[in-house]
Amino acid sequence: MQTLKQFLRRLARLLGLTSETKSVELVDLARKIEPQASLDTLALTASRSEILKEIIGHAHRAFTAGGVKTLALFTGAVGTDKVLAAEAIANELQRDLYRVDLSRVVSKYIGETEKNLRQLLSAAERANAILFFDEGDPLFGKRSEVKDSHDRYANIEIHYLLQQLENYHGIAILTTKEEQPNDELRRRIRFVVDFPYPD
Repeated sequence: MQTLKQFLRRLARLLGLTSETKSVELVDLARKIEPQASLDTLALTASRSEILKEIIGHAHRAFTAGGVKTLALFTGAVGTDKVLAAEAIANELQRDLYRVDLSRVVSKYIGETEKNLRQLLSAAERANAILFFDEGDPLFGKRSEVKDSHDRYANIEIHYLLQQLENYHGIAILTTKEEQPNDELRRRIRFVVDFPYPD
């Protein structure tokens, strides 16, 4: 259990009212991936290949226009080339690709997850890197039915995290195993690509 002093210190840090400003680096919250795949090496249908090329084109135009966001959601089961597709996008754009370490971002303490995500997005913007939220369901998952104050807070947190992502001026790729991700997530993301198991 936190003491009142610890709680007030954490609250002050969260609100930016303290001089303890530790610079968070991208590698503190994510792991760099060395892309191996390219669009030519992926076995994609023509329609999926076109969507990936559209994402790449949009990201390139957005970058030259001053960092407008490019958000993509890849849906499908594990082992359906979602990671390789993210690598191919990074290769085409010649950008560093970082897989977000959800164990370092998601926290059980109130306000810590939001702070960690804000620091992650800020570090990624500074580095002009692509963020890859592999199986990001724990972070941006479906809202739960409100039964108590914990459920209410969890729903507020998900809404806040989605807003942070929407305000992000960079490239982010999220993946989910859900065939039908929640509507709020879909509304905020421009590109949705489904990766079914091959026939």
